[in-house]
Amino acid sequence: MSEIQEFLELPKDFVKDGSQFLNRCTKPDQKEFIKICQAVGVGFLVMGAVGYVVKLIHIPVNNILVGAA
Repeated sequence: MSEIQEFLELPKDFVKDGSQFLNRCTKPDQKEFIKICQAVGVGFLVMGAVGYVVKLIHIPVNNILVGAA
């Protein structure tokens, strides 16, 4: 019987924790929003640069490997 009660309490605990989390969340002010946007922009640039460098290295290496066969 206690197993059934534990199983039924899981959704209640989840809803309680979720509502506490949403009540604690606040909307970012303008300064915080700009900081987040800058961080995301820098992340996009870094990931794009990494992808470009990998592609730049991959093309000649692939041509050497495939061209030799």
